[in-house]
Order: sequence, then structure tokens, then C-alpha cells
Amino acid sequence: MASSRWVAAFAAGVLLACPDSGRADSVDAGRAIAHDQEKGNCLACHQMPRDPLAVSAATMGPKLQDVRIRYPDPGVLRQRIWDASRFNPSTIMPPYGRHRILTEKEIDLVAQYIHGL
Repeated sequence: MASSRWVAAFAAGVLLACPDSGRADSVDAGRAIAHDQEKGNCLACHQMPRDPLAVSAATMGPKLQDVRIRYPDPGVLRQRIWDASRFNPSTIMPPYGRHRILTEKEIDLVAQYIHGL
């Protein structure tokens, strides 16, 4: 009995020590969509100072940094990506979900990536 608890504790420690490659893959997929001019094209309007791969001089939209502070609930960020006009009727941000510019899965991936900036 004690040995099975030890094995379970050891396995849990190994899992915690290993990087979550699934999350890293999701972030990379979200980054690819956000940077893709045919898809998210976020860099056309936003700077992402925390991402060295995101080169943009855009100033139309807010800088995407410290996003977790502005949006502690990632669901609210996702809703803004889905249709920003629900929060700001005067926005020029495309409604990526409502107009089906991105799939639901792509919106999830972009939201996860941006939430980490």
C-alpha cells in the first residue's frame, strides 16, 4: 500500500516537472494563426512586444501585452475575438467568429496564445 502511494507521488512529480508539450503546441498553433495574413492577421493592427517573432509597427489596436491582467478570464478574451462589437459597437476589429473568418478551434488557439502575452 505504501509503495503504491510512493509510485503515485513519484509519477505526479514527474508530470509536474515535465513541460506541457501539448500547451506549447497549442500556443505555437495560435501564434501561427494570429501572425498569418490570410487568417488572424493580428499584426496588422496590434503590436505584441512580448513575442520576439511578432514584428509590427501597428498602432490601430491596443498593444497585446499583459493580457492576463486585462482579461483574467480567458473566456472574455475569446468573446472579444469572436465578436468585439459586442463590447464596443464602434470597433473596427473583424468579428472572427460571427463572420466565420476563423473556426471555433482557431479562435480557441488564438485566445490561448494572446492570453499568454
